[in-house]
Amino acid sequence: MSKTALGLLILTVLSGAVLLTDVFHGDQSSAVLKCTFALSFCASTVALALGRRIKFDPVLR
Repeated sequence: MSKTALGLLILTVLSGAVLLTDVFHGDQSSAVLKCTFALSFCASTVALALGRRIKFDPVLR
């Protein structure tokens, strides 16, 4: 796993935890936090998928 993918994954977990905390307390989450979670989730998914594809696909080496 690359450092970028790991960083994005950590950001996703942290922002997701904040969103869950807001849901349990009945608070409204800001649009910035929701967008941060969505973008980091998508980016970490793509980074992880590309990292695995490049690592294990002999055609791309």
